[in-house]
Amino acid sequence: MITKRIIPCLDVKDGRVVKGVNFLGLADVSSPVKLAKFYSECGADELVFYDITASAEGRALFTDILTEVAKTIFIPLTVGGGINTLADFDRVLKCGADKVSVNSGAIRNPSLIEEAAKRYGNQCVVISADVKRVDGQFRVFAKGGREDTGMEAISWIKHCVDSGAGEVVVNSIDTDGVKGGFDIELLKRVCDTVNVPVIASGGAGNMQHFIDLFYEIPEMSAGLAASVFHFGEIQINDLKRKMRDSGITVRL
Repeated sequence: MITKRIIPCLDVKDGRVVKGVNFLGLADVSSPVKLAKFYSECGADELVFYDITASAEGRALFTDILTEVAKTIFIPLTVGGGINTLADFDRVLKCGADKVSVNSGAIRNPSLIEEAAKRYGNQCVVISADVKRVDGQFRVFAKGGREDTGMEAISWIKHCVDSGAGEVVVNSIDTDGVKGGFDIELLKRVCDTVNVPVIASGGAGNMQHFIDLFYEIPEMSAGLAASVFHFGEIQINDLKRKMRDSGITVRL
């Protein structure tokens, strides 16, 4: 079994880390710089930083906070929010990001992924898909989960990977913040369709949910969560020890 990654997610709005349920009802959590430092020192394998309202507000991502976060941590950093052009890729990479996550920008400009992969390499390009069930179909949503694009999600994700995305983050809007477990049905469909690392996002409520994820989908690369880590419900080192004791390969 390949080593599984545990990844905290910092959803940043107006310079603060926030968390909601089903992408709504945002509550203030902490300073992104302080929280990033904490996770870097407490066993996180990577960190994801999303400026969650940049796309909806039609503005560029907060680069000053991003730069401070990148200086503070010693683990890989993926950054997303308001990524619409190659210039946006260039800007956040120069601020210290290791990978760039694109969602709404790729929906508006499908050639962005291919262009970015050619310039920066596939390993640098992450497609982040916000997915929700609509009329029995998995649909892609844009603008931080606010806008139904009408596109079927599995085929869209496959198209993005075929275009050069080297990693996929699957955000289930149906399970986001509910803490009832990851969206196994959706995640299995994605893993069966693409041959790049897939990160599960949305639904983690306890340590067993992570263990269930990796047992039910052995090819899953990583589990991502926010509130259970932010509010101390799960300590990352405790989670990784429990995973190891359950026969799951992790970095301790």
